Amino acid sequence: GRAVSRYLERLVSHSTNFRLLAGLRTWFYRRIEPLAPARLQDARSADLLSRAVADIDTLENFYVRAVAPPLVALITIAGACWFVGMYDPSLGWLLAAALLVSGVGLPALLHGLVKRPGRAVVDDRAALHADLLDAIQGMPDLLAFGRAEVQVEHIAAAGRALNHSQEQVGRAAAVVNGLGILVSGLALWGVLLLAIPLVNGPEGGQISGVSLAVLALVTLASFEAVTPLTQAAQHLESSLQAARRLFALGDIPAEVQEPQEGRAVPLLDGPLSLCIRGLTFAYPGRTDSALDGFDLDLPAGKHAALVGASGAGKTTLLNLLLRFWEYPAGSIAINGQDLRAIDPQDLRGRMAVISQTTYLFSGTLRENLLLAKPGASPAELECAIWQAQLAELIEQLPQGLDTWVGERGLQLSGGERQRVAIARALLRDAPLLLLDEPTANLDAVTEQRLLENLKQTSAGRSVIHITHRLAGLEDMDEIIVMQAGRVAERGTHSDLLAQNGLYAQMWRIHQETIGS
Repeated sequence: GRAVSRYLERLVSHSTNFRLLAGLRTWFYRRIEPLAPARLQDARSADLLSRAVADIDTLENFYVRAVAPPLVALITIAGACWFVGMYDPSLGWLLAAALLVSGVGLPALLHGLVKRPGRAVVDDRAALHADLLDAIQGMPDLLAFGRAEVQVEHIAAAGRALNHSQEQVGRAAAVVNGLGILVSGLALWGVLLLAIPLVNGPEGGQISGVSLAVLALVTLASFEAVTPLTQAAQHLESSLQAARRLFALGDIPAEVQEPQEGRAVPLLDGPLSLCIRGLTFAYPGRTDSALDGFDLDLPAGKHAALVGASGAGKTTLLNLLLRFWEYPAGSIAINGQDLRAIDPQDLRGRMAVISQTTYLFSGTLRENLLLAKPGASPAELECAIWQAQLAELIEQLPQGLDTWVGERGLQLSGGERQRVAIARALLRDAPLLLLDEPTANLDAVTEQRLLENLKQTSAGRSVIHITHRLAGLEDMDEIIVMQAGRVAERGTHSDLLAQNGLYAQMWRIHQETIGS
């Protein structure tokens, strides 16, 4: 019966625990998803992973060892003391005192001893994970610059720090566990010393010899219920620190507040127009504005290009349109509706984006393409592949579209990853196309072909094309030259050349580069 009870107790407690942890991971992801990218730009990816995996795993100790054991111990202490006290009240009081020392005093002592190192275990483990991930991801550069050994020593130092914290916790736990064994032994001797005279008492004995053995066994068994409390105290501070790390991120408010439920303005199907007035934005910690009084009118189906040096504010505009950041001044309207009143998910569903930092997931080429449109037909997929100049590459791959592209798409070259990003955007067939340096990693011949294809496929769509390369801009409805967050010049290609200003200077340099 005892074995069956123990089995059922472990089965129920661990099953409940694992369901709670699974739910906690889902909660954590849902909490940090709205924070990206604005609120997570200073976070290390390894630290986020450590919180989502290691810290939540640490909480297993809290649910299994810190919640259920005290309840079990309380019931056991009350039952054991009542049972022993029936033979003689002094036996019950002695056992109660010993159990309180073992179940309350020793755990409190251990918690005080491991409070600081328990927190350090969680923090040091997260630091070690972060250093390891940095080293793995940056291994080619470390080898190229001869810094691999320096990184190894850095990781070793982080490992030693974690080991030191774990040793401190272990030493304290060993001392307290030893004291627990001592207390249980003294309690057993105390019960026997008080009970033996009752066996051989002047009135023929109040306790039989069998009952004396039962008292000894009950005394020892009762300490089994309070022993887990010491283990709970050992892991309590680590569990609390892990919880603090989780809620420190989970409680951060999102950068962009979504419209209240039922108040979001729906976007109608069809082309999108864009109207921007006085848009101003500065990144946190920066005194200069990434955008300063920016204006743009983009009628439905028209194409606009933003050109300028790096840091001129071009990519910032896309981040604001995608609702990754909140803008403090100015207005953005899509189809006449305030951008803030539109549901961000609905908004992004009407946009196709080709960014400077395309992320390819560890999976097949087909899976990465279908990310844009999971229900795309084979004909739609083939069309996007052809438009993005990917057909020849796919023919050369060993398994075609089902070829694994590797983590972050590292099995492909930079130009190939860029073409996958273009195909993914074209597959979405969204009414607003946002292009951020779409041909940055391509050779001149492939670039020209892609720009021609983009020109054909984007007919009827609204397009914002961000680039510092001036190829293919002759047919743009408007070209906006950005400088330090402001509009320096604007007009068509021919108009800007006639002005003989900054754009004309950039164009001459572009032509000289092609000629050379």
